[in-house]
Amino acid sequence: MDEASLRNPDRQSPLQGVVVVDLTRVLAGPYLTMMLAEMGARVVKVERPGMGDDARHFGPFVEGQSAYFASINRGKESIALDLKNPDDREIFLKLVKKADVLAENYKPGTMERLDLGWERLNGENSRLIYAAVSGFGHTGPYRDRPAYDLVAQAMGGVMSLTGHAGERPVRVGTSLGDITAALFGLSGVLAALYDREITGRGTKVDVAMLDCQVAILENAIGRFFADGQIPGPIGMRHPSITPFSGLRAQHGEYLVLAVGNDSLFARLCELLDRNDLASDERYATNGSRTENHESLYQELERALQGKTAAEWLDLFNQNGIPCGPINNVREVVEDPQVLSRNMIVTAKGEQGLVFRMSGNPIKFSDYRDPVARSDIPVCDGDRMAILAYLEGLT
Repeated sequence: MDEASLRNPDRQSPLQGVVVVDLTRVLAGPYLTMMLAEMGARVVKVERPGMGDDARHFGPFVEGQSAYFASINRGKESIALDLKNPDDREIFLKLVKKADVLAENYKPGTMERLDLGWERLNGENSRLIYAAVSGFGHTGPYRDRPAYDLVAQAMGGVMSLTGHAGERPVRVGTSLGDITAALFGLSGVLAALYDREITGRGTKVDVAMLDCQVAILENAIGRFFADGQIPGPIGMRHPSITPFSGLRAQHGEYLVLAVGNDSLFARLCELLDRNDLASDERYATNGSRTENHESLYQELERALQGKTAAEWLDLFNQNGIPCGPINNVREVVEDPQVLSRNMIVTAKGEQGLVFRMSGNPIKFSDYRDPVARSDIPVCDGDRMAILAYLEGLT
C-alpha cells in the first residue's frame, strides 16, 4: 500500500461518492465529465440507442475502435436511453434523482423541448447541479446558433492573434474552443458542489464556448482598452516581453527563449558572449527591447549560430534561462519529464485492446494517480449494473 493510500484508508479519490449523469457528446462535454471521472466521480454516460456518442464514429480507429472517443471517455459507464421513450425516461429520471451532477452540451432549448430542462430536473432533485455547455450560452441573441470549435476560435478573437501578419488566419492546432469550455465548466461544477455544501441547493452552471474564448484573450483585451490599437498576429513573439520567441540556432534548428526581466537578459547576453547587447540603450530595458525587437532578434540569431539548439539549451538550462525545444507530438510523449509526471496513461477498450492517451495534469498529494485507468465504456455495456444501482441492489 502506498503513502497516499495510508493517509486515506477510506477514500480513494477527492470526488468519491459523487454521481454524474452525462448526456454530453463529441468533445467539450465529454472532456468535462472525463475530468470528473478522473477525480473519482461515478460518471454514467447516457447514449443514443444503436448510435451512441457521435465521437465513437470519429477516427483514428484501432481495430475498429475510435481512439478519439477513447481518449475522452475513459472511466465512465454507459447506458443507452431514448429520452422520448416513456420507459427510458423513467430510468433517466431515476438516475437524475440519485445524481449530484447532470452535464449536457445540447443546443439551448433541446432539454426544455424534452421537458427535461433545468426547472423540471431541479424539481425532481433540488440538490442537482446542472451543467450546460453550449456554443453561445443559454442567454443572448446568439443562443440558438450551433457552434463548433472553429466557430468559437474565429468569433472569440484567438484566430485573429494566431499566425503571422499578412497571412491567412490560423486555427490553434488543438480544439481550444472545446477544451477551454470543458475546463471552465469543470471549475463551475466544482464551485457548485462546494456551494451546495453550504446552501443545500443545486444550481445551473451555464458555460458558453464564445465566453471562454473571450476570457482567455487576456492581455489582448487589456492592450486594446489601453491604447485603442487592435492586436493582430505576431508569430511566436510576445507583444510586451522581449526576448520571448522562437529563434534559430545552428543548422536552422529552433529553440524558444522566454526572458522575462532585465537581469535574465543580462545573463543571456553573457552566455552568448554578447555583453554589448545588454549595455546597448536599444536593449537595456524590456520596453526598449520590445520596441526594437526586430534588430534584437537578428543579433540574437547571429549569436546563436555558434552552437546547435541542443547545446544552447543545455547551457541555458544550467544557467537558469527559461528555454525549451519546439517538440513534435512524438517528442512530447517520450519526454522524460512528461513520463515522470504520469502524463501518458493507458485504458482498455473492447477485447482487451489497450489505448495510450494523455493523463490528468491535476495531482493530489493524498490520492494515487495510476498509470492504468478504468476501461473505455461499450455503448450500453453497463445497463444491468446501472439498473441494479437504481434499484438499490449495488
